[in-house]
Amino acid sequence: MLDIKFLRANPDVVKENLKKKFQDQKLPLVDEVIELDQQYRDAKTRCDYLRSQRNAISKQIGGFMAKGEKDKAEEAKSQVTAMAQELADLEVKEDELSKQIRERMLVIPNIIDPSVPIGKDDSENVEVERFGEPVVPDFEVPYHVDIMEKLNGIDLDSARKTSGNGFYYLRGDIARLHSAILSYARDFMIDKGFTYYVPPFMIRSNVVDGVMSFSEMENMMYKIEGEDLYLIGTSEHSMIGKFIDTMLDEQDLPQTLTSYSPCFRKEVGAHGIEERGVYRIHQFEKQEMIVVCKPEESPAWFEKLYSYTVEFFRSLDIPVRTLECCSGDLADLKVKSIDVEAWSPRQQKYFEVGSCSNLGDAQARRLGIRVKNKEKGNYLPHTLNNTVVAPPRMLIAFLENNLNADGSIHIPEPLRMYMGGKDKIQ
Repeated sequence: MLDIKFLRANPDVVKENLKKKFQDQKLPLVDEVIELDQQYRDAKTRCDYLRSQRNAISKQIGGFMAKGEKDKAEEAKSQVTAMAQELADLEVKEDELSKQIRERMLVIPNIIDPSVPIGKDDSENVEVERFGEPVVPDFEVPYHVDIMEKLNGIDLDSARKTSGNGFYYLRGDIARLHSAILSYARDFMIDKGFTYYVPPFMIRSNVVDGVMSFSEMENMMYKIEGEDLYLIGTSEHSMIGKFIDTMLDEQDLPQTLTSYSPCFRKEVGAHGIEERGVYRIHQFEKQEMIVVCKPEESPAWFEKLYSYTVEFFRSLDIPVRTLECCSGDLADLKVKSIDVEAWSPRQQKYFEVGSCSNLGDAQARRLGIRVKNKEKGNYLPHTLNNTVVAPPRMLIAFLENNLNADGSIHIPEPLRMYMGGKDKIQ
């Protein structure tokens, strides 16, 4: 969410940003906010005046009564009563105007970084860099479910009976591999100096409003019936929400956190749920990294965060590339975002396995997260998040890139301690 003072002073900048994001339908909102904000400030000024006048006249009433000037006292009381009614009406108006302003401000997108490429959708995202040599083996690479089924590692049919499409049973060495990857990711980030968390897997609606846009919430999150609780779609939601209404000491920045959680998603949209596969599913697990830092430090942290994901995948012999998200593909709260994509030998193309985002001060403003600074004044920190790894999607890339001609799976050195010393699944 933007600062109302910024929008008030720079309406043309906000409108130009909307055009860059191809959200022309939201252009009228800028003028609406400015008009409502003026009405709100006028009402507030009038309220402040009435309160001061009411207090002054109230003090006079006692003096009139002491002098026996009852008529003047009664007249003053009538004035106070009239002011009280007008004040009550204005306070109701203030509250309503504040709500209307917030409703509009919540859907006006953050100002994108000048470096973000302009484009309508993900088809116009821009490749930044490739890491590792993408290899196509001289033997056929089966579909990932076929690989797992041959290793007796997945049961989709039973999951459909218990839960429907979008769920799975992992078993045996494939289940163990799934857990090994998450354990390795946990220790990988701890070694980078991040503090490990297991957060709540449900959050309240005020936290949801603080961490994401309404359209994202509707398409992603499951609501608990009869409760003010939502199942998280990623642990970033809980981890940023952890700081709601908090005043942080500047000396405690940056906050560098890494968190494990299951994730639950509706996956509403054009892609839908896969009937046979684990790429788009309702339930998965994930290791995330989160940073809360000084505004001037967020660009450097952004570069550092996605480089960690690249390093993680390369340590498991998986070629990857980074892809900068264009303006039209950025969620409304994001200033800048880069996707990390892994190589698929079977499809002979890259596919998304993680996303790194700088959200500027948008989440901090929505959640009331501030930093204490006696010299310069309190300020809003920047928040960033990035996927370390999200199996079972990452399993697709892992299995395809570590598949041997005989159908066995090579286990790279970093994972072997989590696999009981095994160097192969067969």
